[in-house]
Amino acid sequence: MKKSLLLLLGLVMVLFLAACGGEEGSEENTSGDSSDEGSDEASGDVKLRIAWWGEQSRNDYTLEVIELYEEQNPGVTIEPEYASWDDYWRKLAPQAAANELPDIIAMDLSYLSQYAENGQLANLSDFIGSEINVDNISEDNINTGKVNDGLYGFNLGGVNAVGFQYNPEKLKEIGIEEIPEDWTWDDFMEMSQKAADAGVYFDNGFQADVFFNYYLRQNGKRLYAEDGSGLGYEDDQLFVDFFSMIQKEVEKGATPTPDFMAQLAGPEDDPVVKGEGVGIFQWSNQFVGLEQTSGLDFNIAPMPGPNVSDGLFLKPSMFFSVAENSEAKAEAAKFIDFFVNNIEANKLILGERGVPVSSAVKEALAEEVSSSQAEVFEYISWVEENSTPMGPADPAAAGEIIELLTNLSEQISYGEITPEDAAEHFRTNAESILK
Repeated sequence: MKKSLLLLLGLVMVLFLAACGGEEGSEENTSGDSSDEGSDEASGDVKLRIAWWGEQSRNDYTLEVIELYEEQNPGVTIEPEYASWDDYWRKLAPQAAANELPDIIAMDLSYLSQYAENGQLANLSDFIGSEINVDNISEDNINTGKVNDGLYGFNLGGVNAVGFQYNPEKLKEIGIEEIPEDWTWDDFMEMSQKAADAGVYFDNGFQADVFFNYYLRQNGKRLYAEDGSGLGYEDDQLFVDFFSMIQKEVEKGATPTPDFMAQLAGPEDDPVVKGEGVGIFQWSNQFVGLEQTSGLDFNIAPMPGPNVSDGLFLKPSMFFSVAENSEAKAEAAKFIDFFVNNIEANKLILGERGVPVSSAVKEALAEEVSSSQAEVFEYISWVEENSTPMGPADPAAAGEIIELLTNLSEQISYGEITPEDAAEHFRTNAESILK
């Protein structure tokens, strides 16, 4: 009797523990599915964080797109985080280190490999054709976000190219009627001297890595070797020539000092935006924001020559990536789909991040784009006929190289280091980083 009772109690305990274990296992599996397969949104409200860089006009319409998405997707709340270019990457780095990246991240080609190879970005291949509709998007546009065998960024705007965006009225004030299509770096130096003599800035400086790479390409070289294992040029005189030119521009007052630019409260305080300078060397997708922020009319000129076609290339304007640490990857992918495919949303965006990748969206916007955007489309068409292939994506260490080159460029502008010493310092440190 006693033995039977003990057996009965034992059987009850086994059944009880099995039931408890089954409940715990069910909860763990549900949690795992929501992270890996993106089914977390089915269990209730979803909160996403999204981060991007840009000027106020970009911030404004992106917030409108977020609001539109939330209206059409009850239960989804999206928290925006945005900053200027420099501040954006400074903020993103510690978030990545802490495994706390926003769910959706604006990503640049210069950093895509780094974040992907560090395992910080989700492979979007699993969402193509399901959460992200690509029926009207070319394979070439999709593949721009590939790193090795995975897709870690989705192209938000087909192509983008550098150029000089200038105020024609301000140009006439310094005695120049127009900037010809075939102008050269010597012409640039002469024009900028006229601006300095007139007491105005000709430009607001050069983003060191972008425009040094353009200069190298003009001379048959690249900033990075094809395999990313080192620098793509051997002759340091190219470095000396380019950065000596920048130094002279600052010394003669044609370009603001880096310190002056760093103290600006925002893009609205830029002398060119305020009508106190002639133009800005920047990417074509920034043209619309420049006109909107300044309230002024600008034109777009190609980069100075010679060998402009060798220097210019078409670059994916930017990407949206999904963080590997996101617990709502599928919902994040759905927002990316909305951003690139929804026509109502794109009537707010109007191609500001680049020429739309969706042919359906591009067709729908044909009657909607402003004269500013039409000018960008025209410039991109010109570059398509006057450029060479971009080449491989930047190596994973590109972020460190950019920081190194930017710091050296500023030191050269201040006269703290000679271009010759900077060239040697850059080569030594860059080669070490890339290897």
